[in-house]
Order: sequence, then C-alpha cells, then structure tokens
Amino acid sequence: MYFKYSIFIAYLLDLIFADPYNMPHPVKIIGKLISFLEDMFLKTHISKFISGIFTAVITISISYIATYYLINLSYGVNFYLGAVFECVLAYTVFASKCLEKEAIKIYEEIKKNDLNSSRIKLSYIVGRDTEKLSFSDIIRATIETVAENTVDAVITPIFFMIIGGVPLAMAFKAVSTLDSMIGYRNEKYEQFGKFSARLDDVCNFIPARISVIIFTFSAYINSLDWKNCIKIGLRDRKKHLSPNCAYPEGLIAGTLGIQLGGAHYYKGKLVEKDTIGDDLRDPDKEDILKSVKMLRVSTVICVITAFKF
Repeated sequence: MYFKYSIFIAYLLDLIFADPYNMPHPVKIIGKLISFLEDMFLKTHISKFISGIFTAVITISISYIATYYLINLSYGVNFYLGAVFECVLAYTVFASKCLEKEAIKIYEEIKKNDLNSSRIKLSYIVGRDTEKLSFSDIIRATIETVAENTVDAVITPIFFMIIGGVPLAMAFKAVSTLDSMIGYRNEKYEQFGKFSARLDDVCNFIPARISVIIFTFSAYINSLDWKNCIKIGLRDRKKHLSPNCAYPEGLIAGTLGIQLGGAHYYKGKLVEKDTIGDDLRDPDKEDILKSVKMLRVSTVICVITAFKF
C-alpha cells in the first residue's frame, strides 16, 4: 500500500475537484446502507440500542472490507489500476476544499449584506436553526463549523490513513456518517444512535488533541495570534457537550480573539452550551476567511506529516 502517495495525490485531487455533487461518492452509498439497516432493524423486536450497535458494526465492517478488497483486487489486476483506485478512494475521504467552498459561499452572501441568503447557505452545513440568526451569529456558526470539521474531515481521516491506510480511513468515514445521520439526542435516535455517537467521540479523541499542535502551527504560519490559540484552546478544552469539539473551537476562538459557543436552537429546542473564548470584540466577516486560511494550512501540515511516515 502506497498510502503516502495516495494522501498526497488525494490532496491534489481535492484541491482541483473538491467534492463534485454528481459523483458516485462512497459516503452516499454508506448513507443508503445506514438508512436500509435502520429501516430493517426498527421493524424488529430488538431493542433500539442493540439495533443501533448492529447498524454501526455492519456499516463500518462493510465499508472497511469493501475498500480493502477493492484496492487489493485492483492491485492484483494491475499496479497502476490499484494505484488509481487507492488514490480515488483516498480522495473521497477528504472534505477540505468542499468545506472551504461552503464557508466562502456564506462569506460572499454576508459581503452582499444578504441576511436571508446567508442563513440559507449556513443551514446547509450546520444542524442548528438558522432562521433567526444575526450576521454575527452566522459568522460564529461558520467559524465553529470550519474549526470542528478541520478535525473531523481532515485531521482524523489522515490520522487513520496513517495507521491503517485507506480502508481504515473509509471505516472512519462510515463512523462519521453514522454520527451525522443517527447520532442525535432526540426521541427517535437517543437509543438507536447512542453507540454511533460515542464511537465517533472515541475516533476523534486523539486527533482533536493533536489539533492543538496543528492549529498552533497554522496560526503561526498565518501570522495570527498563536500564543492565544494555545492559551484559549487549553483553557476552554472541556467547555462543550462533546469531549472533542471544544478543542478546535477554543483554538480558533483564541486565534481570532472572539467568543464562540453559547446557547442555540435545534429544531425549535433551546440547547444551552458554554461560551468558548473571550468576548474581546464582535466577529467580522473577514474572520471567516481567516478560519479558512487556518483550514488550508492545517491540511497541508497533515499531508506533509503523513508523507514523513
């Protein structure tokens, strides 16, 4: 397995093509598998919690095994065919450029002073209610999403690719998809999605802490406040319902000198959260661009690090 080169080429493909909407993406297949298993198990008399475990284990196993055998069978036919499959599959676990594009779309709408369109664009990438958000709220939510997904969509996939190649990275992608589809604390998924949500926390545990180093270097390279990045990142690392999300949010809040977090509405229900960072100033739309620069440099740091292994 030439995962070093796969990561580098995957990174280049992501830069060039991002995430084409019409492409037959593995995540779409994983999503359909999750929906099928959910429908199947919820029709049985098995408890929701056990059904959720079965759904997660089957989805992750199929994702890993299918990726492993597809790559190895391709190499068995022809080296170059195997290399192509490995690089393309590695490319599909990246979401750096796509995340950047979505953040820039929101920035452009804010720049045009179009509040309604900004809310709509934000709703595509966050789970919270966006209908009543102000420009400041939208900016904060965008920055939080970029920070969190720098870990979830860049650092963690590369981390698992280093450990176990593309198949393990695809298995993590299955975990992430499970969490995004069924890992909710509501009446429908509280039990069924609990295992997937906790497993996602476990998978991101080490990468979230590694992000302290990566974000600090990124802040330094971008000539931002890297000292405050460390200070706030470590100080506020536990101020979130998730054991991992406060790390990237705190790091980016410290870097930019703004405050993130706080209470938000999710499907009409108010969810109280701690604030992260110091309320030194109101966030500005340019802070979105700074968070995107942090994402770009963090991605490059991860790719270079992977290539050194």
